[in-house]
Amino acid sequence: MAAQHHDDGHDPNLAHHFESIEQQSQATKLGMWVFLATEILFFGGLFVAYTVYRGNHPEVFIFGAHFLDTALGALNTVVLIFSSFTIAWAVRAAQLKQIKLLKWLIIATMLCAFVFLGVKYVEYSAKWKHGLLWAGSYNPHVDHEEAFEVIEVEGEIHTDDVDEAVREIDVIQPVAGGEIVEPAAAEVEIEPTPVVADPDRSTIAPAARGPEGLAGPTPATDPDAIPVEPANARVFFSIYFLMTGLHGIHVLGGIAAMMWLLNCLRRGDFDGGAFTKVDMVALYWHVVDIIWIYLFLLLYLID
Repeated sequence: MAAQHHDDGHDPNLAHHFESIEQQSQATKLGMWVFLATEILFFGGLFVAYTVYRGNHPEVFIFGAHFLDTALGALNTVVLIFSSFTIAWAVRAAQLKQIKLLKWLIIATMLCAFVFLGVKYVEYSAKWKHGLLWAGSYNPHVDHEEAFEVIEVEGEIHTDDVDEAVREIDVIQPVAGGEIVEPAAAEVEIEPTPVVADPDRSTIAPAARGPEGLAGPTPATDPDAIPVEPANARVFFSIYFLMTGLHGIHVLGGIAAMMWLLNCLRRGDFDGGAFTKVDMVALYWHVVDIIWIYLFLLLYLID
């Protein structure tokens, strides 16, 4: 017969449908592991999609990786690894009834989560600014100085962008005496300048890189070079935003769970040494951290 839980000796941490704290703890752990298994399956499908696309179009991922900030990705990795340490320490503090330490460790883990989201905001803002977005929103562009390069050759002003015949540009021209004058913006009619092949250079295109080809300079030959944009480059950014965005939502879920722990702590749920709630949140947070480590390796460190 199930024990009565409504007498004066009832443990407030014991739910009415469990006979003992041990039984409740085992059931909670089983439920959490089942939930984490579904999370792994969920992200596993995304990793399979990543593998298929990267296997068929490696040039797309090599190209896209050049627009990710490896330093910021590494910073977020360090932040999450440290947060795993603090939440694991929080579990130990709960076991030892170190309530004050437990509180500060949970807060430290939350702060790490907020730092992570702040860094992701910086990354996302840069992608948004340059139009490096997902699917139909992919519309890459750069600053005016980068997109419109004025070149002076043998006294003539021309541009590498000849789609429009007339542009408003700042013209810098030499005058008598060798002085340089910078007149105000003027409307200059620009005519395409025929490209004359250099007879001393081969006209054979550089060797392709990857199954679909990546012609042109690459970081292997020129550290400052960006590979030529391949077809379907938007696929990389679609996968990037899908995987990192869903991971970010899980980080928000972790923050909500830690706020719940702080509320439980305020109620005194951990005064008697109960730690199952902290342990379950820590398990969830460890999985979130592990998923990010894989994302960092697969998206940021392709080259």
